[in-house]
Amino acid sequence: MEKILEQALYRARWLLAPIYLGLALALVALIIKFFQEAAHLLLHITSVDEAKMILSVLSLIDMAMVGGLIVMVMMSGYENFVSQLDLEGESEKLSWLGKMDSSSLKAKIAASIVAISSIHLLKVFMNVENIDNKKLQWYVILHMTFVLSAFLMGYMDSKTKHK
Repeated sequence: MEKILEQALYRARWLLAPIYLGLALALVALIIKFFQEAAHLLLHITSVDEAKMILSVLSLIDMAMVGGLIVMVMMSGYENFVSQLDLEGESEKLSWLGKMDSSSLKAKIAASIVAISSIHLLKVFMNVENIDNKKLQWYVILHMTFVLSAFLMGYMDSKTKHK
């Protein structure tokens, strides 16, 4: 009975596969939004002021970073929790595939969230004259919470790896 239960639990990992496929669909949606924003910027390039252009470019950078985060979670999550990727003979194999365990994936996600939050905060600061001080304070507090969380996760990880 125990062996059957263990096999069922082990095989249940495949229930995660559609979730990773869903992340691929989210990536497609992000690509559509990215090109919509890029087209809007290019169509209005002569009439948009510098600050608005910088905000648009920061939005594109933000979306690119989120896209990278999606790929990282999708690929390494699948490889860590579902099945090894069979990429024999693949000339474009990503160097980090097969080397990122769940602990390092968590650290990369935290660092990516901090970077994405930094870009968002920079966008907010670029438009600071239109933002209420209380709202601005909450943006900074939230960003610092992400920074502190990422730092603490890294610190705790380094402590557990040295034991």
